[in-house]
Amino acid sequence: MTIDLTQFHDAFFDESFEALDSMESALLQLDTGNPDPELINTIFRAAHSIKGGSSTFGFAETASFTHSLETLLGELRDRRLAVTHTIADLLLKSVDVLRTMLGASRAGRPIEMQSVADLQFDIELIIVQRDTGVAASPSPMTSPPPARPALNRDGAVSRAAVKTVDWRIELRPGPEFFARGTDPVRIFRELAVLGTLTVTADLEALPGCRDMSPEWCYLSWSLRLITDAPEAAIREVFEWVNADCSLTVTAGERAPDAAPAAPSPSPSPSPAPPATVVAATHTGASQEPGSIRVGVEKLDELINIVGELVITHAMLSQISRSVTGPAADGLRSSMQQLERNMRQLQESVMRVRMLPISVVFSRFPRMVRDLAQRLEKQVELKISGETTELDKTVLEKIGDPLVHLVRNCVDHGIEKPQQRADAGKNAMGTIHLNASHRGGSIVIEIRDDGRGLDHERIIAKARARGLVGPNETLSAEQVQELIFLPGFSTAEVTTDVSGRGVGMDVVRSNIADLHGKIEVQSERGRGSRFQITLPLTLAIVDGLLLAVGDQTYIVPMTSTIESLRLTPSQVTAIADGRELFGFRDEYLPIVRLYKTFGLSPRARALHDGLVVVVEGAGRRIGLFVDDLLSQQQVVIKSLETNYGRVPGISAATILGDGSVALILDVADLIRMASRREAA
Repeated sequence: MTIDLTQFHDAFFDESFEALDSMESALLQLDTGNPDPELINTIFRAAHSIKGGSSTFGFAETASFTHSLETLLGELRDRRLAVTHTIADLLLKSVDVLRTMLGASRAGRPIEMQSVADLQFDIELIIVQRDTGVAASPSPMTSPPPARPALNRDGAVSRAAVKTVDWRIELRPGPEFFARGTDPVRIFRELAVLGTLTVTADLEALPGCRDMSPEWCYLSWSLRLITDAPEAAIREVFEWVNADCSLTVTAGERAPDAAPAAPSPSPSPSPAPPATVVAATHTGASQEPGSIRVGVEKLDELINIVGELVITHAMLSQISRSVTGPAADGLRSSMQQLERNMRQLQESVMRVRMLPISVVFSRFPRMVRDLAQRLEKQVELKISGETTELDKTVLEKIGDPLVHLVRNCVDHGIEKPQQRADAGKNAMGTIHLNASHRGGSIVIEIRDDGRGLDHERIIAKARARGLVGPNETLSAEQVQELIFLPGFSTAEVTTDVSGRGVGMDVVRSNIADLHGKIEVQSERGRGSRFQITLPLTLAIVDGLLLAVGDQTYIVPMTSTIESLRLTPSQVTAIADGRELFGFRDEYLPIVRLYKTFGLSPRARALHDGLVVVVEGAGRRIGLFVDDLLSQQQVVIKSLETNYGRVPGISAATILGDGSVALILDVADLIRMASRREAA
């Protein structure tokens, strides 16, 4: 029976990319002077897993490249080679190349093999130089480096300079070999990557059809492998084999140098073997025990169903309030129990979508390392709270803003070593990434001990662009808010790293789209701190219900600071018609929601209604409403999908009485108020 292996490709690619992340993380932790053996083992196991999967699923180019990489890692693991900066850089480049190769294979695109071959040649050159005693970095004055090789027909690098050995392998499985999930074809494919393989099957123990069990193994195999790989590499292929078999590996005569072993994607047939049989049996994608891969679309569907249940429960709760008689108490008690069960169901479903923020944080050690090298700076990245979990959708969208912030910390924040030494600092700067839960939100902090924000320079740039009046005085918080204006930059020189003024405004906009906020604190010469507050999920939000005329609006609790009733003496009217009120040592503008949305309110005098202080886009305003109705969880329904963008509105929801309520976009309301002020 032939099994369609393409059904396992997605699982293979997912696991391979996870293995590459593990490799990169371990490589960044390697101490070139005294490497941790366990880190090298981690890197080796990841490469070995990718090689085995690539061979099994027929990705010959990836298997060939990973075989060379695995050989180099084997030399490092066995301490026949020392970990140097050159080798560490080479291994990191190999991770990048493998990502590109796997990405191309997943998308069905051809792999650009010349760049792969160049790097594979560098890897094999290091191995050959160790075997021949040639220095790893020959002097250009005495020994010029060899020329880059051309690709052979298989897209692999010629290994003619390496000695090969004729190995004989006897594999005698026990009867439960197949029943335990072992696949001999996968083993043969991995061996074929090492060199030229001939497989001969022994059918002597094969019974008649009536006596044959499809779960029992009656075959044994004799294999001949011509390869330059060491015996340890051959035995590692059989790590997948359970203990229910007999295995012998013996070295024959050394093969002639003129006939080197070239990586082959599939077993080579024997010249004239008696009863040669190679057949696919049990093949599957490996999974971690106790786990299962589920498509994101299925989780989204489950979230939507739970959201509809939340709405239905709200409707039933609304009806139960009007029920009287003997059954009323029982009904309300049942509704309370249903609410508890709904909460538990909702939390359980949300946990399924939760992922640790390490998924995002893991990209930064490599990025900071490479960027610091380009800018000739010394930077240490510290990460904490990486196990903090948040919704997958939030996780995917917060990546780019964090990249902007971390790059800015390296480029603008951290000084060069000599500048830090002159300022009495450690030559190595520090950037700290931290994530934590606070109430129903997640807080991400990015701190650096660099030069901090130059307030004088920021104000000068703002005045030059007409953003600040010539005699206008700004507080420290107001100056720091200027960096979030579109196109604002203090960089003297535009580079590919920064200085184009398209960073911080995008950061704030992206965070606002996630119903979050960003705050900045900075001290000249001491460093800066950026704090991002986000909701744990975008599917369900805790909201405050506001009444304005005959409409109900919802403001997210993450944007709400306080509600209060004003007296006429607390309000200051300005000549241009704006209204301000004092709130904690600052004056905030009042936005009358009934004017914004063209409604007829029940309260027009400020002392007859309520003012809700909200925060967004780095500013605060007071929303004047008729009344506060309640606080409850609401299910977010997108408006843009069916209606397009609505100013001041981010989404909608369905209330318990079946009516539709609009969810306010606080950041957009504040921007609208700012534009009215400017006009």
